[in-house]
Amino acid sequence: MKKFLALCLFSVIASSAFAAPPIRCIIKTSLGDIAIELYPDKAPVTVANFMRYVDKQAYKGSSFFRVCTPANEADRKVKIQVIQGGNVPDSLALDNIPMESTKQTGLKHLDGTLSMARSGPNSATCEFFICVNKQPALDFGGARNPDGQGFAAFGKVTDGMDVVREIQAQKDKDQYLLKPVIINNITRLQ
Repeated sequence: MKKFLALCLFSVIASSAFAAPPIRCIIKTSLGDIAIELYPDKAPVTVANFMRYVDKQAYKGSSFFRVCTPANEADRKVKIQVIQGGNVPDSLALDNIPMESTKQTGLKHLDGTLSMARSGPNSATCEFFICVNKQPALDFGGARNPDGQGFAAFGKVTDGMDVVREIQAQKDKDQYLLKPVIINNITRLQ
C-alpha cells in the first residue's frame, strides 16, 4: 500500500511538474485592456489555434461585434450573456479545428471564461467569446447548442472584466453592436 501511495504521489508531482504554464496575453480594445490567460495543458488544440492568430497579428483591427444580454436574449428559451469578437478577414482565416469540449478539458463557462465560437462541431476558426457571469448552458451537455457538445473553453480574463461589461453594455440591434468595439491588437506577454 505504501508503494502504491508513493507511486500516486509521484504521478501527481510529475504531471504537475510537466504541465504547460498558462499563456498570458493582453486584448487591447478601443474601450480599454483585457488581460487573459490561456490553458495549453487543458485545451492544447484550441490554445495553439488562438495563438497562431495572435502571433501573426490577425486580430489587429478586428472587433467585438456581438453581445448577448438579458434584454436581447429575452425571447430565447436558453439565455446567455457573452461578448463575441475576433472576426478576421477571410484571407487570414485558418482551417477549422477539432473541438475540445468542456467534458474533455474540465474547464467550465464561468464569469470571464474565454471560449471559441462555432456553428457546428469542429467548425471553430478565429471568433471567440467571453462569458459574463456563469454560463453552464455553454458547457458539454448544456442546452444552448442543440448538439449538446457545448463550446470549447480555453482561458479566462484575469483583469479587465469592467471592460468586458462595458462592451456588453454598448447599444445593439438584434445582438450586433451598432458600433463594434475595435480590437487594436492581442499580444502575448511571455
